[in-house]
Amino acid sequence: MVLNANGDAARFAEFGLPVVTDAVAGNVGPLAGVLTGLEWGRENAPDSGWVVSLACDAPFLPTDMVARLVAAVGDAGADMACAASGGRDHPVFGLWPVGLAADLRRAVVDEGIRKVDLWTTRYHLARVEFDIDAATGIDPFFNLNGPDDMVNAEALLAVAG
Repeated sequence: MVLNANGDAARFAEFGLPVVTDAVAGNVGPLAGVLTGLEWGRENAPDSGWVVSLACDAPFLPTDMVARLVAAVGDAGADMACAASGGRDHPVFGLWPVGLAADLRRAVVDEGIRKVDLWTTRYHLARVEFDIDAATGIDPFFNLNGPDDMVNAEALLAVAG
């Protein structure tokens, strides 16, 4: 595991994980994070052909997310996979082939592509639908962007018991 974060890496020291900044300067968005992961994987885990990305602000991630993304790629003969819920794609939560690192670098640096969806349309993408819990209303990809979201997450957890 590796954390992709810009700024002071020391703030994550307690986790004991490597922290890498975006491989492309300028805070160009999530694709830079995916690229960073692919290039890090190629250099540091050369026997692995895949990288999984996920956002750190999603407290309700499904425990079977990675297994289902891997299965979807195999079942569909896809190039990559991303999560979806409630009819929305969540492309940051994805399974990416390390072999596409150079293609992604070209797209980000040379073509100026910033949206994950614009890049993934070039490939066979498997979309894996995850259910929103009917009893609690918890979307597995709910993210915390501010204090109100924390209040909402705590309320959802209270309902879940």
